[in-house]
Parts: sequence; structure tokens; C-alpha cells
Amino acid sequence: MAKSIHHHPEDETKALRTRVRKIVGQLQGVERMLEAERDCAEVLAQLVSARKAIKSLSEKLIHSHMHHCIESAENEAVARRSLRELLIVLQRYVD
Repeated sequence: MAKSIHHHPEDETKALRTRVRKIVGQLQGVERMLEAERDCAEVLAQLVSARKAIKSLSEKLIHSHMHHCIESAENEAVARRSLRELLIVLQRYVD
């Protein structure tokens, strides 16, 4: 898969990075819970929350990619390539 740089609006990138930091914090919390030997159900509840946050982040990024990298591509060939790349990643996402 070709690596390329896509420029997204700064506010969108900042929001995505904020979401990532929150997810990292959740996972660090899970690690602390495991170290403290917290109840398995509590740990699992936190993991479910982190998984939902990752899913939400993924969906936001998919939407952003479709808008900024496919719809707004510089030409049709670039749009097709970006769409093919997205479809490959989405196949792995749903597996």
C-alpha cells in the first residue's frame, strides 16, 4: 500500500488526537486495574469502554478519509487509488 500524506483540517486532527489520548488513558487505567488485581468484571467493563472508543475513532477516521482523501482528491486516479486502499483496510477492519 502506497504511503502518502493527507492534510486534514487542523481542528479535526486535534480532535482525533484528543480521542487517541483518552483511549491511551483508558488502557493505562486497565493496566493499573490488573496490577491492583481488581475484579475481572470491572476490568472487562473498562475494556468494553476502550473498545467502543476505538470503534468510534475508527468510524470518524473512515468518514474523514472518505471526505478529505477520496471526495476531495486532486484527480480521479488518486481518488480511485485512495478508495482501493480504504477497501483493503476496511476488509481487515470487519474481519
